[in-house]
Amino acid sequence: MHKPVLPDVRSLWLTLCLALVLILGAVAAFHLTRPTTLTLAVAPQGGTEPALLRAYADQLAHRKRAVRLTLLPFAGVRESAEALKTGKADLAVVRPDVAMPGNGLTLAVLRELAVLVATPETSGIKGISDLTGRRLGMLASRTADRTLVANIVGHFGLTLATDTPADGPVAEKTVALVPVGEAEIASALEKGRIDAMVLVTTPASPAARRVVGLVREASRDGAVALLGAGDTAALLARWPRLQTVTVPAALFGGDPRLPAEDVTSVGSSYRLMARADLSRSVAAEVTQHLFEMRAALAETVPAAEQVTPPDYEDTADATSARLPIHPGAIDYYEREQETFIERYESWIYLVAILGGGVGSTVAWLRQRLGRIRRERIGVATSRLLELRSTARRETDRGRLEAMAAEVDDLAASIARHALNRPTEPRMLGAAGLAIEATRSTLRRALGDGVGPAG
Repeated sequence: MHKPVLPDVRSLWLTLCLALVLILGAVAAFHLTRPTTLTLAVAPQGGTEPALLRAYADQLAHRKRAVRLTLLPFAGVRESAEALKTGKADLAVVRPDVAMPGNGLTLAVLRELAVLVATPETSGIKGISDLTGRRLGMLASRTADRTLVANIVGHFGLTLATDTPADGPVAEKTVALVPVGEAEIASALEKGRIDAMVLVTTPASPAARRVVGLVREASRDGAVALLGAGDTAALLARWPRLQTVTVPAALFGGDPRLPAEDVTSVGSSYRLMARADLSRSVAAEVTQHLFEMRAALAETVPAAEQVTPPDYEDTADATSARLPIHPGAIDYYEREQETFIERYESWIYLVAILGGGVGSTVAWLRQRLGRIRRERIGVATSRLLELRSTARRETDRGRLEAMAAEVDDLAASIARHALNRPTEPRMLGAAGLAIEATRSTLRRALGDGVGPAG
């Protein structure tokens, strides 16, 4: 006996469409909300920069910022710069006079270094050229610091010697570099082991103030001469990765003023640099959070107070300088950071387009499936009417009972559609009348009260 099958594919299609929308939404949400993790190459080992940036990374994680840092330690800044250059790191601590990666752009200056000479005024040393034949004390230093001092004295026709005997004379046109400990500075000056101290450090740092204070103690009248490198324009022309550093008057004391007036010198810097192709928005976030957290970082790492923006006049100057600044950092400094819409504009458009397409598809499917449902209820209704017509002529009791069973199946199928899916009342009304009419006919054919359909 013919028995129509009414499979419901509407649920399958709607489920697939809903799953697609949910997957797209989940992908978009994951992309927009997951933290961006950057690799940061830190150096030099034992310096203040690794400790500062480790504290910064901890603060980013603690405050659940959208940017996170994974630190990659190196012994020296040459290696950290190489990591940025080769793509092993997204950010790096770089000292430009040691190694400057071609793809590195500045986000912030972590520490500014100046070359200064401090000596008792009675030494007669008034400038770098007066160091000829003298002994220059230096605290335990890095190779880069000694190279920088050698370049500066070399500009004045002097040679920096590191192997001069402690008690022997110093040759003309030579400056003997003598390593001394901080506790030895005063006695070394008093006993003539050294004539002056050279510093390659941040002028405002506690270490610089201590060294200048010890030189003052060793001076007979407490007077100290603080000298810069001199010829800064010429030095920068020869070594363009250096920078001008100004020591403000009275930095080391107000009575008497030391220095009496501003002292200009040259120096270098430790910089936080990013790959040139790092997203502007991400670079701006890294820069912004660093300065926003500077006060909190300074509570545990005082060196955070030395973090400063790089100097520049305007945007053109910042991007074309010898040590160019990342456009993302400029966005932060000039308060022109991308908004949420600007940052994720492409994603928003993509989701909108896909969402519109999915919505149209769902609407079409609903319309199509609704028509299919109506057609199937119509087929069932037509079959019921066909069974009614056949029952009028049928005399075989077995066939009539089979027809009654088929009517029950058709009625159950229509009922399932009506319960699970919205159905037009007109269609349901017609189907209900067809069921009742067919059953009535079958009852009469089988005899009143006889048959399973009763």
